Amino acid sequence: MGNGFFMPNFVSILSAHPKELLSNMTTIDSLGEFGLINKISQLVPPPRHQDTVRGIGDDAAVIGTDGDEYLLMSSDMLLEGVHFDLMYMPLQHLGFKAVAVNISDMAAMNGLPSQLTVNIGISSRFTVEAVEELYKGIAAACEAYNVDLVGGDTTASRSGLTISVTVLGKVPKERIAYRNTAQPNDVICVTGDLGAAYLGLQLLEREKQVYLSDPTMQPNLDEKAYLVQRQLRPDARTDIVHELRDLDIKPTAMIDISDGLASEILHLCTQSQTGAVIFDDTIPIDDQSYLAADEFKISPVTAALNGGEDYELLFTIRPQEFEKLKNHARITAIGYMTADPSQVVLATRAGQHTPIKAQGWKHF
Repeated sequence: MGNGFFMPNFVSILSAHPKELLSNMTTIDSLGEFGLINKISQLVPPPRHQDTVRGIGDDAAVIGTDGDEYLLMSSDMLLEGVHFDLMYMPLQHLGFKAVAVNISDMAAMNGLPSQLTVNIGISSRFTVEAVEELYKGIAAACEAYNVDLVGGDTTASRSGLTISVTVLGKVPKERIAYRNTAQPNDVICVTGDLGAAYLGLQLLEREKQVYLSDPTMQPNLDEKAYLVQRQLRPDARTDIVHELRDLDIKPTAMIDISDGLASEILHLCTQSQTGAVIFDDTIPIDDQSYLAADEFKISPVTAALNGGEDYELLFTIRPQEFEKLKNHARITAIGYMTADPSQVVLATRAGQHTPIKAQGWKHF
């Protein structure tokens, strides 16, 4: 048929002679998340509308308006068994986290959220009371980030719980931050501290195994509350967006840290066509993270580089702007951008330079 419609043959491509077919096909895990996104983007036609300012490739899509602000839009999906484990993830925390990780994308564009929709796929094993708990967490996040829940969808799921959130936000056109606009000599900054969420996950997974072997044992994680909170109920850094505006600082590039510092600095460098030097002794790491890393025989710097789910902001600023925030309690300068895209390195106090590689969360 001339309109591009193909008649189905009712034979699954994965079940018909799988060895012969799959041997000549590319597996998704060989590409990874961003390789798959690049492949998809090659199939997507160019924008048809003048108000589509930015599509695939940043933390949020950017839509033009007649006013002095851009409209931002971002979506994320959380799947049971992949992104969360209900054995230790309270449903209220899950609802809050599902919203917060999307709000973080707004902050990564130097914008603020305004509305969101929530879609859930839920199996019959869940009760009405369980759904109420989930939405209590969503409502708490809406209150915390001044966002309106304006719609969504619910559907049956044959396996577990799926949550998909879409957030809309706004940013003044002159203040929007992209990933591809960093420049050599820009100062690299990060908010908060890194590695805590990953170490919190290690603690929860360890206690889960203890419980499975002996259900009478209940975890006592009071002394590790900060690490557990960073994993179960992260906060999006909209506060930093407000503070940067108050200081009249516009980041030259920005991204949120969802997959680990190493992965995100490589994204900034790849898209900006720059290199980077990160100093290992400047990476902010909490005292509880140091203790937990020692307990698990993990380098705390490795946890910060590759752990992920911190949802802090990684951004660059011009050197002359650094004076405005050099004493900021929640922002740390960790390095600088260079002109050589082939050199993205971790520098030690002894002068050793090690290439930074993305070894964090793998989506496939």
